[in-house]
Amino acid sequence: MSFASRSAQALRTASRRAPRSVANVATKSQRASYSLLARTVSAVPSKATAVQQQTRGVKTLDFAGTKEVVYERSDWPLAKLQDYFKNDTLALIGYGSQGHGQGLNARDNGLNVIIGVREGGESWKQAQEDGWVPGETLFSIEEAIKRGTIVMNLLSDAAQSQTWSKVAPLITKGKTLYFSHGFSVVYKNDTHVIPPKDVDVILVAPKGSGRTVRTLFKEGRGINSSIAVWQDVTGKAKEKAVAIGVGIGSGYMYETTFEKEVYSDLYGERGVLMGAIQGLFLAQYKVLRANGHSPSEAFNETVEEATQSLYPLIGQYGMDYMYNACSTTARRGALDWAPIFEKTNIPVFEKLYESVKNGTETRKSLEYNSRSTYREDLARELKEIDDQEIWRAGKVVRSLRPDIQQ
Repeated sequence: MSFASRSAQALRTASRRAPRSVANVATKSQRASYSLLARTVSAVPSKATAVQQQTRGVKTLDFAGTKEVVYERSDWPLAKLQDYFKNDTLALIGYGSQGHGQGLNARDNGLNVIIGVREGGESWKQAQEDGWVPGETLFSIEEAIKRGTIVMNLLSDAAQSQTWSKVAPLITKGKTLYFSHGFSVVYKNDTHVIPPKDVDVILVAPKGSGRTVRTLFKEGRGINSSIAVWQDVTGKAKEKAVAIGVGIGSGYMYETTFEKEVYSDLYGERGVLMGAIQGLFLAQYKVLRANGHSPSEAFNETVEEATQSLYPLIGQYGMDYMYNACSTTARRGALDWAPIFEKTNIPVFEKLYESVKNGTETRKSLEYNSRSTYREDLARELKEIDDQEIWRAGKVVRSLRPDIQQ
């Protein structure tokens, strides 16, 4: 086993050995804390914790030479957060991945949250399973918007466009309109989503799926999020965005704009987060197979070592650390070939960014996701990926991991 492999295995082992939270023994008085982990930390303070807390809060940090303001949830202790929203009702529209995570977190933080979805649909059933009560905290979309003072539009991008003509008249003066993606507002010529002029329009965009938003909150960590203001009628729109960001489970928040949020989001998803990584994995795997390597060897050298050994080191310590953790031969080759891949891929990424910026990707997404056969078409495309040899081989390799056999 390489040094990199041993390091990654040690990280996973330490994670598995970490003490588990004891949700079943929480008392009512404990619910005032953000999470079980926060309760544990507050119950057993340490010098290190005290020093860390003293340095937290709104701050300006130097990110590689660029100074940025960062907002941190310690400026919003739970009592302050609950008092700030004591006269508000958060009407969360849509109960998909983000709706689930943000809604449950805000409810656990003691905020007044109601859910608005299509009655009797799958989301309605899911919301009931999560404890939302019809007629009390679960309503139709129209009724929830009427009752809410802060309307959190977390429908899918396509659904926001399709429902806007019915939603817009309900966003009356004095309400706040909230998004977790700049898509609908930035590409208004395609979505026709144009907010009323007399309401605050804000954004909190968690940097991860709604399931991750929920998981990190329950662990007491909190996800990183972007915040932005599209329209500030009250003069308090940014403050409100930060407060809601804390309410839905953010740990740290960074300022951006609606435009930059959606550009970077669409670009990243199509690039190294999802699209490019699938393309690179497949290209490398195919060349190995064409040169006589077995499926298991091709998968291990392409995916398994990347995801289980090297990528965790990058996430934990940085690229230079990962290079240093590898053999001298691997290090030399990586340093030589990285600039070649960079030069080759910059034109592709430039083309991708322009496609995002000019709305081409938006129009493709709206067209595809608005089809009546959307779910069937998606299932077919995902099955094609699942049926690729690289991922069929991967299922067998994953089943052989030591941590799965234990």
